Amino acid sequence: MKDTPGWASPGSAPSDGQEPGASDPADRPSGSQPADQPGARPQSPGTKWSDEQPPPAPWSAPAGPQNPAQPPPPSPPGPGWGTPPPPAGPGGYGHPGGRRGYGAPGWGSGWGGPPPAVKPGVIPLRPLGVGEMLDGAVSTMRTYWRTVLGISLAIAIVFETAVVLLQGLVLDDTLDTAALSDPNAGLDEQTQAMGDVMRSSGLLLLITMLGILTGTALLAAVTSRAVLGKPVTLKEIWRDARPQLPRLLGLIALLLLITGGVAAVCLLPGILVTASGGGEGGAALISLGSLGAFALIVWLVVRFSLAAPALMLEKQGVKKALTRSAKLVRGSWWRMFGIQFLALVIANIISTIIVLPFALLGAAVSDEGIGGLVDAGSEYGWTYLIVSGIGSVVGSMITLPIAAGVTVLLYIDQRIRREALDLDLARAAGVQGYGSPVPGTRPGS
Repeated sequence: MKDTPGWASPGSAPSDGQEPGASDPADRPSGSQPADQPGARPQSPGTKWSDEQPPPAPWSAPAGPQNPAQPPPPSPPGPGWGTPPPPAGPGGYGHPGGRRGYGAPGWGSGWGGPPPAVKPGVIPLRPLGVGEMLDGAVSTMRTYWRTVLGISLAIAIVFETAVVLLQGLVLDDTLDTAALSDPNAGLDEQTQAMGDVMRSSGLLLLITMLGILTGTALLAAVTSRAVLGKPVTLKEIWRDARPQLPRLLGLIALLLLITGGVAAVCLLPGILVTASGGGEGGAALISLGSLGAFALIVWLVVRFSLAAPALMLEKQGVKKALTRSAKLVRGSWWRMFGIQFLALVIANIISTIIVLPFALLGAAVSDEGIGGLVDAGSEYGWTYLIVSGIGSVVGSMITLPIAAGVTVLLYIDQRIRREALDLDLARAAGVQGYGSPVPGTRPGS
């Protein structure tokens, strides 16, 4: 497939000085001159031009009686003003074989421009903008709300339960942030407290990202059918996703190993210095290593963010799905990062609005009270964790389809841009005449 469209063969152009559709007097056979023009010399069969040519400037036909049986020649077509543009090329609009892609069954004439792309489902079949991806994700959740909310509720319960257990059993006993609000604390204490916060936040962020990855994989089939405008049920989604669940678990395990390996490599120098009695130097290295690990993990997360849709929709293996994601993201990393970051920000804002009343309620019924929310050293018990966890489940149930849907639509958008997936989608949706050959071109030219 060519990356740039070619040009269609314009065909045979009219001769210079001869209007389209008009016949040259010199091309008439011998003896075909009108009878009212005496003295006309017959032309030999091989002669194509008269002895005296008209001047190169525009000229009119000589005066004299006209043959009423012969209509006047048509006026030459003017540039623009209703003249249809030439064909876009043998590849159509970026597609091989003269097929028109991106939803245009034909270019309009005059100054109208290309018609809108066809939209059988929640998105138009062409390269998408940020707003169209967000709108497509919300439209999918609104149209297939039973299926989408059922899947997202199950995922939210599993991962939010893991978050509550991690906070209640591990983080509350090891996390000490009192030094952050103590002005008399030393640099070593503040650095250690900051490192604890970053490690706990990293673990919680990792669980959140794994939840989004799982939601993206299980909601990929729903979004793909929403793009085609076809109905779908939970039974169909389960039947479609069940064969790929072992591979999905393998993908999650491999990503955890990669993430853990990157974090270990970045934190190892600081840990060794601290173990050898480095003191503040070791703590500083651990903080720098945490920042470096965070940056590398973010880069890897974006690079492999399309692996789950590739695994579920293309029925790929774990390694092939990671390779496909890296290939589709290559050259568009910052665009992928920006769109997914924006989707996460919007989802977190919505989630915060939903979770905040539950957090206030949980704080009110706990021993610390509502005032403890602003105290860095406050520790809430299981009551607060459970009540706020319920709010997190409700928030995740609503926001997870947005983040997952944007990721799946990013995957579809990248394949439309690079692999002309819109043609296959239109064919699957039953769109008639989509991607038909351009008139005047040959398939494969």
